[in-house]
Amino acid sequence: MANASPTRNAVVGILALQGAFAEHQAMLQRSPIKRKVTVVQVRTAEDLAKCDALIIPGGESTTMAILARSLGLLEPLKEFIRTKVVWGTCAGAILLSQSVENAKKGGQELLGGISVKIARNGWGSQVESFEAALEVEGLRDSSTPFTGVFIRAPVILGLNPAPSDPPIEVIARLSPQCLPRSHDQPERQVTDSSDPRTIVALRQGRHLLTTFHPELTDDNRFHEYFVQHCVLPSLQSA
Repeated sequence: MANASPTRNAVVGILALQGAFAEHQAMLQRSPIKRKVTVVQVRTAEDLAKCDALIIPGGESTTMAILARSLGLLEPLKEFIRTKVVWGTCAGAILLSQSVENAKKGGQELLGGISVKIARNGWGSQVESFEAALEVEGLRDSSTPFTGVFIRAPVILGLNPAPSDPPIEVIARLSPQCLPRSHDQPERQVTDSSDPRTIVALRQGRHLLTTFHPELTDDNRFHEYFVQHCVLPSLQSA
């Protein structure tokens, strides 16, 4: 199924309210399978209705949620997530989560869709941003590490699927040795490679989540993976 060819181009939307949406669009348009994809910037419910799949980019998750509500897009997004393919990166991963820790004052509105608990700015502030070489199952040329760019990155605190939820498939982890060290919270240091905080990419059902920014590299393999393994199979099963 992952390699099946649909009879029409897949329409992939990118939520274009705030954040790195232009970088995602450029990456998709550079992909070797771009002939199978039409890219749409999504700012309205009418834009969203054209899409087979959606990318929610990195940026500021609280701002995205506020803008989506003000534009009448929040409920259409929640409905889209129930039935269509969605990929959330960094801030997008926060919005797709089931619950969030370290939300801004006043709370964080979520879209849901993936059964995880996540922490905003889990590794600290902008100065704690870092890069790490990731081994990612399923990528083309998977023996070549993918560079994960972590900027005020969220951290997955727990996997909480209900019995009726699709299983969660972990596709990339950070080695504990690669993680930034918390000087003010030593009790939160990660030393066990099975700790959920090492998880940086996963799939659940139709959805893909990455806590880093694949769009801020010169490597388009993650976008190729999303189209080939998530988007195109959904057209075949529709």
